[in-house]
Amino acid sequence: MIVLYLALLVGGVGLFLMSYLAQFRLAGLLRKRYPEHWQVIAEPDHGRASAFRTWIRMQHVLRSPVLPALGDATINGWRQVWRYGPWLGWLCWFAALAMRLLLH
Repeated sequence: MIVLYLALLVGGVGLFLMSYLAQFRLAGLLRKRYPEHWQVIAEPDHGRASAFRTWIRMQHVLRSPVLPALGDATINGWRQVWRYGPWLGWLCWFAALAMRLLLH
């Protein structure tokens, strides 16, 4: 039982990390494969470009139907990791918490 409990905790952390890293992987893929689309994300309409503004614009793109419309299986896969990783991570943690409460 302790192995399952620890696996759920570590799995939750791993899923959160994968979701976080998926954003960077998606940005790299967009920069490499679709530079014209990346330029729209990275260069603001007005004002100076900054890392924070780029991150905010990337969050909007990740939530929009634009990425699936590209039809790129790799990008869609990483978007799914970004989208469902936190939900599955929380599920792992809640399952570990339930185990702890029910077995003690």
